[in-house]
Amino acid sequence: MAADEGKAAEDGQTAQDTGHEQEKAKEASPRRKVILIGGLVALLVLGGLYWFLHRNEVETDDAFTAGRAVAVAPHVSGYVTELLVNDNQFVHQGDVIARIDDRNWRAQRDQAAAAVDIARAQVRNYSLLSEVAKKNFPGHLMVAQGQLAQAQAQEFKAETDYRRQHGVTREATSQQNIDYATAALNAAKAQVLEAQGNLETALPVIPNISSTEARVTEQQAQLAQAEARLREMELNVEWTQIRAPHDGWISQRNIERGTYVTAGQTVVSIVEPEIWVVANYKETQLTHMRPGQKVDIAIDAYPFLKLKGHVDSLQLGTGATFSAFPPENATGNYVKIVQRVPVKILIDEGLRQDLPLSIGLSVEPTVHTE
Repeated sequence: MAADEGKAAEDGQTAQDTGHEQEKAKEASPRRKVILIGGLVALLVLGGLYWFLHRNEVETDDAFTAGRAVAVAPHVSGYVTELLVNDNQFVHQGDVIARIDDRNWRAQRDQAAAAVDIARAQVRNYSLLSEVAKKNFPGHLMVAQGQLAQAQAQEFKAETDYRRQHGVTREATSQQNIDYATAALNAAKAQVLEAQGNLETALPVIPNISSTEARVTEQQAQLAQAEARLREMELNVEWTQIRAPHDGWISQRNIERGTYVTAGQTVVSIVEPEIWVVANYKETQLTHMRPGQKVDIAIDAYPFLKLKGHVDSLQLGTGATFSAFPPENATGNYVKIVQRVPVKILIDEGLRQDLPLSIGLSVEPTVHTE
């Protein structure tokens, strides 16, 4: 009996506790709802605030640093005798990177200089001949004219003697005199013909002078050609020193002392200091993007480095358009794919001298389109 009574008392106490717990649960249920609703409202407010603050920001992780890598190649061929730079060394414009054996090029330069001296001597020679020709050819013409006049006078005298010898009676002359007069007349006529020929030869005074002047012009052209050859050889000697065309860092050096290089062969590349960002934004992100808008730039390599920049320009063509095999949407089945457009972003501030940016680093730009 005592055990039954104890069990009944225990069951009553348990039922009483259960009733209290149910009452507490009923009282806590509205409180949980209020807390849950309050939390949801807070999340919505925070989400709306975040959207409001970032509604004009367009970002992408498909972006990288870009710059100019200038390939340096020699103008002349030869063996490298000196190498004056190391990998990743900073050089200034005009600094000598390497030197090529110039003995052969110097010999060719000296040969070209000798050819110039010969051409100058020829020009002086023909110039003097031209000055002489301006006097000689008119003088030859006057001599020929004088000789013709003299021959004509001799012919006139011979004709007079001939007529006189044939006009008198036989008793007043002799056969010998008649023969002499005839021979003299024939000789005089021959001299006239010779003088006329000499005159014809001497008549083209201006063409003869022009011919000598043309020879001077020809020699002057040959002199100019020799001087141009000399300048070329001097340039070749100068080009045996490979110089940096711009300021920048030496990259991809593929020469050593003793290497034989050929003209046009890339020996080093120089990365210029100017760096910018190329970001490939989706075409749906370009709606409000314009040149000049501010950009925040985060760099994966330097998380602590925050750069500021602005949109410089948008490429007038998608990346796929300039690929090796551009898409041809007019054939086959067409599947629409969101295209990406390269956007050039210039860096305005935040760069550090001790942290030079390499080309090709991954960045995350955020464009403020407001």
